Amino acid sequence: MVYYVYLIKTVEGFSKKSYVGYTNDLNNRITKHNLNLGAKSTKGYKWELVYKKKFFSKQKALSFEYKLKKDRKERLKLIYDFTKKSNF
Repeated sequence: MVYYVYLIKTVEGFSKKSYVGYTNDLNNRITKHNLNLGAKSTKGYKWELVYKKKFFSKQKALSFEYKLKKDRKERLKLIYDFTKKSNF
């Protein structure tokens, strides 16, 4: 089975927030976040996908998710890179 670690951020017009998670169905998970059916901390906001990484092991995905959640500097860099690309 394939697992994804993903980083989402709030869309323009909402407070600047980000969230890191993991899933085996990325499209469904993003949809759930946007329908207020995701994690508690994501409710009430609209989200866009900033970054995703594919894993073939759940353990490796969970390990990477943990590291990314703890590394705020890396998350901000990924968001900055995404914003820079989408402004072209």
